[in-house]
Amino acid sequence: MKTMEVTTISSKGQVVIPATVRKEMHLSNGSKLLVLTEGNNLLLKPLYKPRLQVFEALIRRSQRYTKEVGLRKSDVKKAIKKVRRESRP
Repeated sequence: MKTMEVTTISSKGQVVIPATVRKEMHLSNGSKLLVLTEGNNLLLKPLYKPRLQVFEALIRRSQRYTKEVGLRKSDVKKAIKKVRRESRP
C-alpha cells in the first residue's frame, strides 16, 4: 500500500513520521532508519535486525565459501593490516 503524508522539519532538524506511516511500516520509538539522498530525493529506509536463522544461514554460507577458496584467518589478518596502512594519512 502506498501512503502519502506531509510532515515538517523542526528547528532542530527533526522530522515527525506520521502515525499512519509508522503503523504501516511497523516503526516504534528507537527504530533505526537509513537516510539516502540522490539529487532532490530523500529516502528513509527502516533498518531491521535480521532474524537469527537468517544470520546463521549467512555464517554457514560464508564458511563454505572460505573453504572453497582456501581463505585462512591469516589471510584476513593480512588484509585488515593492509587496509589500515592504506587508510592512514
